[in-house]
Amino acid sequence: MPAAAPPHPPIDSWLNLSMLRLLVGTADHGSLSASARAAGIAQSNASRSLRTLERRLGYTLLHRSTRGSTLTAEGVLTVEWAREVLEAVDRLAAGAEALAHRGQEELTIGSSMTIAEHLLPGWIWAFRAQRPGVATRLTVMNSAQVIQAVAGGDVALGFVETPDLPAGLQHLTVFTDQLVVVARPGHPWAQLDGPLEPAELAVTALVEREEGSGTRAFLDRLVDDHRPAPLVELNSNSAICQAVIEGIGPAVLSRLAVAGYLRSGQLTEIPTRGRQLGRTLQAVWRDRLPPAGAAAAFVEVARGAGSLPDAGH
Repeated sequence: MPAAAPPHPPIDSWLNLSMLRLLVGTADHGSLSASARAAGIAQSNASRSLRTLERRLGYTLLHRSTRGSTLTAEGVLTVEWAREVLEAVDRLAAGAEALAHRGQEELTIGSSMTIAEHLLPGWIWAFRAQRPGVATRLTVMNSAQVIQAVAGGDVALGFVETPDLPAGLQHLTVFTDQLVVVARPGHPWAQLDGPLEPAELAVTALVEREEGSGTRAFLDRLVDDHRPAPLVELNSNSAICQAVIEGIGPAVLSRLAVAGYLRSGQLTEIPTRGRQLGRTLQAVWRDRLPPAGAAAAFVEVARGAGSLPDAGH
């Protein structure tokens, strides 16, 4: 009987980001030599780095010839995975910098959990590219607490998921999100022949965020505010996902929060009959934002395009 191949060492024990940047640069710049020039390293070192990456991964990333190097089919696929890793690292760097309160001019931001986990790091990264001299000081809390912090002047700008916005605050939609019903694959809802009836969702106890969270408030508004008490209340989306995976019960969360679990098969999305559980995410602030101010510029980044209106909504 042939001996089993030795297991590959865990990828995080040998992978470095410069390898991935060289690989992605090869796709973006058209050749390994151009990627090496853009990275400011010698081509021989770049070639050696990618050969090491190939050897560690166990497959070929580049077709090499006298006319240059081009990506193999496996290389093209690996580039797309590498892009996700590098984008996540950039978001981590931007978010960590915001939490560390580095910079000169300061913009204070309060954010609900889902927005802080999945959207704000990218917004901060894009904002810092436009305003490198402005520090973004980020505080993460639930939507009700964000509203209190904005109303009290503790933060200049807030991002919330709740539909319950007080009349005294200005607000603007920055993102359209979707709530999805999720359960572990063996849950009875995963075996249904058709979509889940809204009436059944309204009378079923769920794993939920704590009182004051935007996700919970939106679910009350969209489904029924006289729903049963939660099976358990948890203060993070990842904790809820783990509880669902362990079989405590189903949950309703942002698609942003469950996308990775759905791709891995750890959670199953349960279709619902009737309208989609859509919601809008809002920027909130207390006073009129100056058109040239950092807060107004940040809202523009969050919206993706356009300018902030002269008056609040």
